[in-house]
Amino acid sequence: MSCLSVTCSAVIVLFGAVCSVFIFCEYLIYYAAILQCGWPEIDHGAPSSERSADGQPETGVLRAMVLSDTHLLGAVGGHWFDKLRREWQMERAFQTALALLRPEVVFILGDVFDEGKWSSPKNWEDDVCRFQKMFRHPRDTELVVLVGNHDIGFHYEIYTDGVVSLLVNRCFVSRFFSSFLLVNSVALHGDGCPICQSVEKQLYTLSRDLNCSLLQNSESSIIREYCQDAWTYPSTAPIILQHYPLYRVSDAGCTGRDAAPPKERHLLFREKYDVLSQEASHRLLQWFKPRLVLSGHTHSGCQVLHDNQYPEISVPSFNWRNRNNPSFILGSFSSSGYGLSKCFLPEESTVIALYCSTGASLLFLLPLVHCLWMRGLLRCLILCPISKHKFL
Repeated sequence: MSCLSVTCSAVIVLFGAVCSVFIFCEYLIYYAAILQCGWPEIDHGAPSSERSADGQPETGVLRAMVLSDTHLLGAVGGHWFDKLRREWQMERAFQTALALLRPEVVFILGDVFDEGKWSSPKNWEDDVCRFQKMFRHPRDTELVVLVGNHDIGFHYEIYTDGVVSLLVNRCFVSRFFSSFLLVNSVALHGDGCPICQSVEKQLYTLSRDLNCSLLQNSESSIIREYCQDAWTYPSTAPIILQHYPLYRVSDAGCTGRDAAPPKERHLLFREKYDVLSQEASHRLLQWFKPRLVLSGHTHSGCQVLHDNQYPEISVPSFNWRNRNNPSFILGSFSSSGYGLSKCFLPEESTVIALYCSTGASLLFLLPLVHCLWMRGLLRCLILCPISKHKFL
């Protein structure tokens, strides 16, 4: 084989290696990470009849994917490349998860956008179109989005144009008779803000309806009279989903791969800013007595048990801009039980390391390939016979 052939082969191998690294880092790495995830079996409060012989959920179990704090950058802040890069990562991760896991419903716990408060109507429309493209989903998967402070601003300066549909509380009832209470926690500060009173009034009505559903078989005439015009929901304790976490002092008790960095865990949380107030948290727990609370906002994972009976899971950010190892929750929910598992996405540091090592290899090999090419060219000029021409 000639030197030129060796050089061409080396160039082809290098080009193929670069393409392979690019395809893996931008496409295949999401499959490699999410293939390690799976739907959990129901292990909280479920009778054995709701599990199959191999421990997998039977029919009658809702499979839900829960993520939070996507923080899509708008037209005001953020570098264009940062915006492009983060949106590509989230789109690939979400679409890969849909393809591999096939959830029946996806919950996003607020802060979908980063600049909702400052967006003009035109910018808001553009942001929504980008979101709909990134988080497109098949018809048999329902997408349920909650409101966060970055979507509409903090409660005392709420920007409502175009997002009125996100401001209300509502109860999402799955076809498997599980009640999910979607709470607009941005308005739960009890200080008479423009939407606080209406949101709290609606929550009180929902609490009566849900509690009456639990007591629908009661023989008490007082309860029957109190509940006579109540809306009927499944007779199970609801699962609360909201953006703000319930009140806790800090993340000091949080552990795990997705917890806040050790130096940040002991920072005290501010009521009505980092977490809900103690009063609002107590009211939610007493009104609804939930079997589970799922929240976002802190960008880190945490598990808390309130009043020794109400578990809360904080869902980390889905955006690599906020953490090196984003993740989401996979939940299996039945009428009386649930099971949760975490699915971690690729660490950005791993992707950067792959690109850097590839770049370093190219810097080392390219001079060698260039040297081989020059030697091959020189050898050809020396060995190839020079034709003699007669000129007229």
